[in-house]
Amino acid sequence: MNGICTLANDYVFDQLLALLNSIDAILSKDIPVCIYPFDDQIQKIADEIVKRPNVFIYDDQESINRWDQFMLSAAPERLNRSKFRLYGAHRRFCAFDGPFDKFIYLDADTLVMNSLTTVFEKLDSYDFVVYDFQFKDVSKVYNVNSLKLREIFPQNRIDSEIFCSGFYGSKRGIFNAEQRKSLLLSLQNGEREILYAGAGEQPLLNYMVMRANLSTYNFAQELPSDESTGCSISSKHFEEKEHILYDRGNRLTYLHYIGVPPNIHQAVCAGENIDFPYRELFLYYRYLHEPEKHPVFDHNRQPYDAPPPNFLTRALRKFKLIPQG
Repeated sequence: MNGICTLANDYVFDQLLALLNSIDAILSKDIPVCIYPFDDQIQKIADEIVKRPNVFIYDDQESINRWDQFMLSAAPERLNRSKFRLYGAHRRFCAFDGPFDKFIYLDADTLVMNSLTTVFEKLDSYDFVVYDFQFKDVSKVYNVNSLKLREIFPQNRIDSEIFCSGFYGSKRGIFNAEQRKSLLLSLQNGEREILYAGAGEQPLLNYMVMRANLSTYNFAQELPSDESTGCSISSKHFEEKEHILYDRGNRLTYLHYIGVPPNIHQAVCAGENIDFPYRELFLYYRYLHEPEKHPVFDHNRQPYDAPPPNFLTRALRKFKLIPQG
């Protein structure tokens, strides 16, 4: 069985609903979707999916514990909740245990924009399939100042095999017990230093795929330049037609709201007029099945990355001496 996977807790509830609704609209309301629990805060999600028979929360506690222990051994510092907002992001690795033979993983802050059939088809020939341009910035995956980096991976692999962990296709069982033990041994013998110090699981997953010599395919590198598309909201030139985005006439496979924190989506859904790229598209899918709940905004938009107001501004707004915004 094939299916879609994501990772979530109640903190990203609004993003998750937008993703699930885009799957409904673009793929099917019947395709199975497995949600890996980021942590134990999943009650809102559990209540929501009662009315979504194709969606379920992964509950194989043995598998969850296995990957928690793997992360604890591989990169314990990334489990520090006070330092890393993404402390539970490694639980997406449970997809390598199941429940799908072939799966496509999407972060909760993504929207499906096109059929994923070609991704599943590539998994007949490759172990790992991605579609992004992260390879252009190695510094968000590996410590580029580490001399050991080029001892482990030749430069041509570093330049070509890096990927973003927000979207990928893979298979059940490619990281078995023997493979996990070998990876941990290499990391504990000094190779951990090549991992980028920030982020959550992305550096580790890149290392795992490359160190295990999995066969990989990146649509962004393999498609002709006039056919490939971007995927990130950092690209401002996408054109929207009937709630689908196009890049120079080519339909996107997915859109990633990378860089917009979940609290921004929460605030917008609560009625705060905060702007971010492709906001209306997000709101369309978030409220696809309940348009009557779409927030109504009544003041000027504020950019999501604007600096916070100073004390005087906050005080003036509190006493309504200047407009809210």
